Amino acid sequence: MTKKTALISVYYKDGLLRFAKELIDRNFEIISTGGTSKFLTENNIPVTTVESITNFPEVLDGRVKTLHPAVFAGILAQKDNPNHINQINEHKLKLIDLVVVTLYPFKETISKADVKLEDVIEQIDIGGVSLIRAAAKNYSSVGVLVSANQYDEYLNEFDKNDGNVPNEFSLKLAAGAFNLISNYDADIKNYFRDLIKSDTGLRYGENPHQTATFEKTNFDDIFEILHGKELSYNNLLDVDAAHSLINEFKDNNPTSAIIKHGNPCGVATGSVLKESYLKAFESDTVSPFGGIVIFNKMLDLETAIEVDKIFTEIVLAPSYGDGVLDLLMKKKNRRLLTFKFFTEDKESRTVAGGILHQERDNVVLEKDKLKCVTKIYPKDNQVADMEFAYKIVKHTKSNAVVFVKDLQTIGIGGGQPSRIDSTKIAVSKAKQFNLDLKGTVVASDAFFPFADGLLETASAGAVCVIQPGGSVRDDEVIKAADEKELCMIFTGYRHFRH
Repeated sequence: MTKKTALISVYYKDGLLRFAKELIDRNFEIISTGGTSKFLTENNIPVTTVESITNFPEVLDGRVKTLHPAVFAGILAQKDNPNHINQINEHKLKLIDLVVVTLYPFKETISKADVKLEDVIEQIDIGGVSLIRAAAKNYSSVGVLVSANQYDEYLNEFDKNDGNVPNEFSLKLAAGAFNLISNYDADIKNYFRDLIKSDTGLRYGENPHQTATFEKTNFDDIFEILHGKELSYNNLLDVDAAHSLINEFKDNNPTSAIIKHGNPCGVATGSVLKESYLKAFESDTVSPFGGIVIFNKMLDLETAIEVDKIFTEIVLAPSYGDGVLDLLMKKKNRRLLTFKFFTEDKESRTVAGGILHQERDNVVLEKDKLKCVTKIYPKDNQVADMEFAYKIVKHTKSNAVVFVKDLQTIGIGGGQPSRIDSTKIAVSKAKQFNLDLKGTVVASDAFFPFADGLLETASAGAVCVIQPGGSVRDDEVIKAADEKELCMIFTGYRHFRH
């Protein structure tokens, strides 16, 4: 078998001795550094020291060991690139086939009580991260292992393929390596951020016993805080929910939305902003107290006078008209913000054991792609109401059901395990505030798995339904809609929001 070279520089020695012996048995030469070299030599594993490769000793108390062209050229050279190979030969360098690195224990160090800053600093790995990054970049020529848990898997792939490790496996190793150094750097970044006591600290999180910070990315490019005390953790979540919703109405007629605990409790479009606000408030005259209101147009004084009649924790508008700020700033605890319309493409959230990444739900309905599946077709005003309702249901916690008439929310139900329960909540809300459900359209964020949910909306007074479709019982639901003389539109897009 062709001679191969592995560079090993590990903090954690668990499993290393057996792995190194297995590599020697497979005709690997092992290059190693400092403590790793000493450990292997003491256990009778033949080792080539990094110093013999670089002709340069470790310096600065071990801070510089592997940072040398003789090491990194051997890692970064592409084996299928003749020019690279010629340069390696010209300078009498050694190609490296495998890099094995475990990093200094930064996270474990900072978790210790009363740890000294100088001790933390020394646990910021430089050479190890550089080795991993170089090997992962050149994964088509070099394997990279960052955990003892990968040793056996690598050996199995090596043996199965007669020493020619598949590119797909090397790519998988590279992805894991980049993920590791990303998390490692994030821990360092967060530690330094806390050291300088940055202005991202919040009074507390969702509840007073939870500590919290806010790490800004482009927040200041989108929002400007004009008045009021600092935003809290929950405020920021509501601001995000409000901004995401109002982006749906960037180019629409004057639209107002009221948000409470991340959910819309009233949304409406009108001929003027005051009309839209009063219609949105009419949808639920209780929940807006202490909530957030956002507008898609400049907030004028007439509308602001109506807003000022109740305590609204946050007001957001693209701009403010004459006299508006003078009026609204009289309440010192009210936050006033301006914003720019901006659609994020990606979003992330942490879960136990990792981070979820996904594209934002930025789907825009196209009228010509809406599919009417019932015998009765919607009228133009009903199509407009269904489009409006579908924008709202996207931003309501699942399971979500939204009743709309004349571009005004009549009843909103969400956040329930059962779609029928969400429907009942929406209906009860409408009745609580004396709003007429007769002739409404209803939007559902996901398909109706059974006809019972659809029948519940019909009995409440809805005449049109817009939903994704896609249930195995769609035929049953369509038949029920026809029997109740409803019109129903399928969009093909589900809008779960958890």
